Amino acid sequence: MSTLPLRALPSTSRREGVAGVLREAITSGELPPGYKLVELDVAHQLGTSRAPVREALRQLEQEGLIVSYPYRGTEVLGVSQEEIENVLVPVRIALEQFAFRKAMDRMSEDDFRALEGIVESMERAAARGDLGEIADDDVRFHEAVVLFSGQQHCLQIWRSIQPRVRAYFRRDASYYGNPSDVAAQHRELIAVLKGGDAASAEKAVVDHIRTHFSEPPTGA
Repeated sequence: MSTLPLRALPSTSRREGVAGVLREAITSGELPPGYKLVELDVAHQLGTSRAPVREALRQLEQEGLIVSYPYRGTEVLGVSQEEIENVLVPVRIALEQFAFRKAMDRMSEDDFRALEGIVESMERAAARGDLGEIADDDVRFHEAVVLFSGQQHCLQIWRSIQPRVRAYFRRDASYYGNPSDVAAQHRELIAVLKGGDAASAEKAVVDHIRTHFSEPPTGA
């Protein structure tokens, strides 16, 4: 039996926690693309029975983080650059342009303070050099705007792609030469939301989401 980089779950949260532990390990890169997940091994490592592991694997397959092959078992899926450019980015642009337009007419001062709080968390993470935390805050920021838009169907679509968006945010976390640039970009998005101009918001969303394609990553 192989040893997995997973921590045992507290007895009070085993069933609901399996998917969360595996999702974190996959999106953080602890479980790399192609890694084979054996139901019995995972159950043993997490200190649980096979039933919640089986259910969690089904859920993660629906989220697009793993895939099950006949006779080959279950493997962790990577996020390819082709998928990012041709699937995730176009979906994000359409979804977030709409959500930003709707959110700017609905957001309260408390909502803006919530976004500011996420950006401040990014800045603290940048000061520590915690690229994983910056990526997670990035996801939280965009999900918050979708939530503030009040468009439930947008939120459902966002949450269906969020695990893979988070995976590519984590993968590309070292793209920026200066981690503080991420926080600065999101402060600009807050300013656009406060400005209330829909055309400016749509352009800002495209420019922001396509940042990674404007030049090659540092060191590439």
